[in-house]
Amino acid sequence: MQRFDQPLNDPNFVQNPYPAYDRAREMGDIVDWPDFGMPAAMSHKAVSSILKDRRFGREAPTPPEVAQHTNDFYAVEAHSMLELEPPRHTRLRSLVLRAFTSRRINALEPEVLALCDELIDDFPSEPFDLLTQFAQPLPVRIIARLLGVPEDMAPQLLSWSNQMVAMYQTSRTHEVEVAANTAAREFSEFMRGYVEERRATPADDLITHLIRAEEDGERLSTDELITTCILLLNAGHEATVHTMGNGVKALLEEGQSTITPAVVEEIMRYDPPLHIFTRWAYDDIEVCGHVIPKHSQIACVLGAANRDPAVYEAPNTFKPDRGGPTHTAFGAGLHFCVGAPLARLELTAGLTALLTRCPDLRLTEQPLYGDTYHFHGLARLMVQT
Repeated sequence: MQRFDQPLNDPNFVQNPYPAYDRAREMGDIVDWPDFGMPAAMSHKAVSSILKDRRFGREAPTPPEVAQHTNDFYAVEAHSMLELEPPRHTRLRSLVLRAFTSRRINALEPEVLALCDELIDDFPSEPFDLLTQFAQPLPVRIIARLLGVPEDMAPQLLSWSNQMVAMYQTSRTHEVEVAANTAAREFSEFMRGYVEERRATPADDLITHLIRAEEDGERLSTDELITTCILLLNAGHEATVHTMGNGVKALLEEGQSTITPAVVEEIMRYDPPLHIFTRWAYDDIEVCGHVIPKHSQIACVLGAANRDPAVYEAPNTFKPDRGGPTHTAFGAGLHFCVGAPLARLELTAGLTALLTRCPDLRLTEQPLYGDTYHFHGLARLMVQT
């Protein structure tokens, strides 16, 4: 296993990590990445294999030590299906999928389209940041409606979510940890009160459906229910915001004005919002000629897998009609993104509305990515209609 030296905060890497991924992939399917602190799977073959192999998982073999100033954050994480393996993961995911049905998602399309029009109607005539005016409010307001949380809470929900999600950045600081812990505590307290309100006055929303599942003997605890709602809200907007921003950047730079399902998939392949999922090895496991030792971690570099020339022709080129092999932006296997249908709906509707309503939309300054690895999203996206 060759050593891959690439500092995570290198400005060139932050703005464009793909040349570094190309260099790493040439070293082999899996490389040793000291700057990230673990081996990293770089090829599509290795990443897909690990994500689908049940001998790898998200749940740490031994409970991690938790600093006192992060107790509230990790109390929420302890019930997150993103961090669990069967049987707890199976139970939580099945309950969410029971309420997060295709029928319910498809029924949201008119609301998504109407909200897109509402947001576009409020675009100023001078240059503005498309992230704050469109990419951020669209998914957070939709997921709030789906959950049944008051939509006027969207700014507060967005603030809590941003503070919590910052814990997954490799550059997190003590201040970030304190803020995330406070957000987790306040978010949980709000959700606990809202769950009790929904117990008294049920509605046709995700929280009510999860409560009913709990009462039907599925043994979903209140803490699990609260964490699940927080997870859906955090995951339901963070990746979509980045994908929307990255996608608009790519479309404007490439002069692409027609949105098709293939274009949406190519956006997620070409510049995905999350570049790494990590997995624990539950045994000594051989992958692509390398043994990953039991109880060690490995990074699955989705951003590198999605640009693998062994799978995609001209992988560093944006090709709106590409089709072909599935990208890894939503993960794979047991933890495949439960919100993928909603994300695809929001991206298709949002991008179509933007390019239809704003045919002269253009960049007014060079977009810059934020130093938020292993997320990969723009710090802002200044445009004018």
